[in-house]
Amino acid sequence: MSPLAPWQQRVLDKALASLAEGRLGHALLLVGPERLGKQAVAELLSKRLLCASPGADGLACGRCRGCQLFAAGTHPDFRGVSFIPNEKGDKLRSEIVVDQMRELGQWFALTPQLGGAQVALIHPAHALNTAAANALLKTLEEPAPGRYLLLVSDRAGVLPATIRSRCQRLEFRLPARGESEAWLRSQGHGPQALAKALDAARGHPGLAAHWLEGGSLALRNEVQADLNALADGRKPPVELAQAWLGDDHAALRLRFAAELALDGISARLAGTPAPGLTLPGDFQKLSAWFDGINRARDQLRVPALRHDLALAALLLEWRSMFKDTEAARAGR
Repeated sequence: MSPLAPWQQRVLDKALASLAEGRLGHALLLVGPERLGKQAVAELLSKRLLCASPGADGLACGRCRGCQLFAAGTHPDFRGVSFIPNEKGDKLRSEIVVDQMRELGQWFALTPQLGGAQVALIHPAHALNTAAANALLKTLEEPAPGRYLLLVSDRAGVLPATIRSRCQRLEFRLPARGESEAWLRSQGHGPQALAKALDAARGHPGLAAHWLEGGSLALRNEVQADLNALADGRKPPVELAQAWLGDDHAALRLRFAAELALDGISARLAGTPAPGLTLPGDFQKLSAWFDGINRARDQLRVPALRHDLALAALLLEWRSMFKDTEAARAGR
């Protein structure tokens, strides 16, 4: 495993200190923005909890039988819970279901096979449906010594308060700009590219690294150019909607469109120009459009909807906002 980023190390150190002092909860909620490494820290902590001979640094030894089994993915006292195949078996479910939590409760009732701890890791925890969350609550209400439950989530607010209140919270926060830049440099990214990526990602180093490695910043520039072309009538809304939805990058395009609109809202509030993006004149309509494009992105998960029609309507609205501005100016 590659070295942890500084913000990951801080969270892990806090958890290990709590463990050493006997204050580590039986249920842990690892929360924070996506792509900050919560899963990696959860796995390291799980490995430590299952280790028979931890080192002086508080980490798993990596040599005992438990560590070897964990590394091989065959530790009998570790259970990872995530999305499972649907009934047809042709794709994964979009939520974690009640049967998984019932099975987990039954598993926790067993005696650990290696005689040590028992650890379960649920990711993403916010994908628990209502019935699954209620079943998990029963497990949380009956803690047993040496049983640990780790929940990892980018959207902890979606979890019921009854679950959140029973968990010890380990929070991942965006680091300072300087720390983010230093980490991105250590990943091999040049200063100019990483600065642009960090700006686009609003200071989020994990997201900036993901975009740099996947070439997504070029896609963001394309979305910005498309919105500008739409504003001055060089691209028709229907064709642009079809183009945006025509491949696997549809959700990312809509995310970039929403973020560019948000940049425009922030610039308008600050009284500064939004770099590279032509903005409509109506602030209220721009804010409503931002909400609408985010809803459209969320609805991409529902295959039965006509996403092309919904997006075309939003893009037509973007163009109409500029027409309204031009008409208002002409009437002065």
